[in-house]
Amino acid sequence: MNHFEEQEYNKGFDAKVWKKLLQFCMRYKGIFFVLFLSAALLAVAGAVYPMMVRYAIDNFVDLQFVEATGEYVRNLDGLPRFIAFLGGLMAFQAVCVFVFIYTAGKIENYVAADVREATFHHIQNLSFTYFDNTPTGWIMARLTSDTHGIGNILSWGFLDVVHSIFMLIFYIVFMFIIDWRLALVMLAIMPILAIISIYFQRILLKAHRESRKKNSKITASYNEGITGAKTTKTLLREYRNYEDFMGLTGAMRKASVRAATISGLYFPIVLSFAGIAVAIILGQGGTWVIAGGTFTFGTLTAFMLYAGSMSEPISQIARVMSEMQGAQASAERTISLLESTPDIVDRPDVIEKYGDFENPKPENWEEIEGRITFDDVTFRYKTGEQVLSHFSLDVKPGEKIALVGETGSGKSTIINLLCRFYEPVEGCVLIDGVDYRERSQIWLQSNLGYVLQAPHLFSGSIRENIRYGNLEATEDEIIEAAKTVDAYDFITKMDKGFDSDVGEGGNRLSTGEKQLISFARAIIKNPAIFVLDEATSSIDTQTEAKIQAAIFKILEGRTSFIVAHRLSTIRHCDRILVIDNGRILEQGTHRELLAQKGHYHSLYTNQFKKEELEKQLRN
Repeated sequence: MNHFEEQEYNKGFDAKVWKKLLQFCMRYKGIFFVLFLSAALLAVAGAVYPMMVRYAIDNFVDLQFVEATGEYVRNLDGLPRFIAFLGGLMAFQAVCVFVFIYTAGKIENYVAADVREATFHHIQNLSFTYFDNTPTGWIMARLTSDTHGIGNILSWGFLDVVHSIFMLIFYIVFMFIIDWRLALVMLAIMPILAIISIYFQRILLKAHRESRKKNSKITASYNEGITGAKTTKTLLREYRNYEDFMGLTGAMRKASVRAATISGLYFPIVLSFAGIAVAIILGQGGTWVIAGGTFTFGTLTAFMLYAGSMSEPISQIARVMSEMQGAQASAERTISLLESTPDIVDRPDVIEKYGDFENPKPENWEEIEGRITFDDVTFRYKTGEQVLSHFSLDVKPGEKIALVGETGSGKSTIINLLCRFYEPVEGCVLIDGVDYRERSQIWLQSNLGYVLQAPHLFSGSIRENIRYGNLEATEDEIIEAAKTVDAYDFITKMDKGFDSDVGEGGNRLSTGEKQLISFARAIIKNPAIFVLDEATSSIDTQTEAKIQAAIFKILEGRTSFIVAHRLSTIRHCDRILVIDNGRILEQGTHRELLAQKGHYHSLYTNQFKKEELEKQLRN
């Protein structure tokens, strides 16, 4: 299971986090203005209703004394106009509701989409070290549930708060118009509610942070469980994985229940204090109505409607503030991803000349001849583990270099430094005599052909996957690349030929077939430098034999590095380097190294005997 520990967040409500997120909202200022205006107009319409109730009670419901007749009668003369006005107000309110729901929905989806796009775009530019140290599930949680929560709070949360604030303002204004003394009673509870809110916000934020942290671990566990399903079954780890997952979900449940319990306490406390104020108003106002005078029953009813309705916007604001604590936990993690800086960046002057991945300037790119020099290179990982120490190597243009050695000897590190996936801690890597940091990453990586041991195909057709190597490739070039690596026959035998879908990660193809497609993808790029990282280890011996001649023909004239497990595949390389603990133990041609009867001779002899034994067992 993954033991990645993410950054801890110990601050309270952080306005800086929200300020950064609001930048995603600025492009929708027009929509936000419409939302703001519709919320304000809706609040005005809602605040008018109690005054209309007051008017209806005092004019149409209460009996009025007529001195001429000495009788109490109802005066309904203005009732039709009142009904018409009420109907118009309801229609106006309905339009406002439609507008603000529509605009809030647009903002929710637009902002969430923008945050997802920004994070995904940023991920593409991060260095390999970020993915070495960060679980896929953690990143997935940022792109899914966290961005959804952010979009929700920046739209519906904003809507509810703005609408509730306007409602409170208009309610208080109308209450002061009716009676300033009773209005002060309602205002007296505001400081109390503010103190309660501040206290609960702090403990809610802590609870939601813990909940989001557990959620990230659950997402990471999901990802490992799905991608490692075959390994799980072969190791009979189903029940153990289930127990581990239950532990994570139990911790998530505990953290979520704690957050829900705190929220559950918050709302009734807020409503209780509002209820106390309403009770005081009812007692005092009722006394004034009974005493007679200008404080009528309609006036008391209107004031009670305002006082009773005060709890709704207060509870809405309290709810949004509670949700913001959970959203801040999501926002903090999303911002931390967006602010993660790549370990490998080009200098501004280099980007100005050569461009970057978004805006390449190929017209300024020098053609690569292929001379590679490792000049006194030292490399260590951030963990402190040193892999290479004062490593030097000079490779001539077009030379085919093979790297062999035990696992962990430093072969992959040499390749990663060559490709500039990492950079030397000391020393430098020169391409055609120039430090590759003097030129852009895209300049180098556009001239690289890289075939991995574990090939990865993207969802789509075989044609699309081959064309990923060169998006401008013609149909004839795609077919020629497939034929070169001996993939054409199996492709044309599939139901849809080159249009056949490879499935997620290429799961509809065998490992060998996926490898052949990845070979074709690298070849169609026509790279100046070729890297084969144990690229034929997943292909059966018969298929390997078919493509070996073609591969070496392709490598002719190109500088190439071959990391090999099967030593029989590198016999024709110009130079074989035996790597041990980050240094060159032996080097030479296949025949020269065998003649030395050293480490390479031992490796080759043992592997040859093993292969012969396997052949005998198969026969």
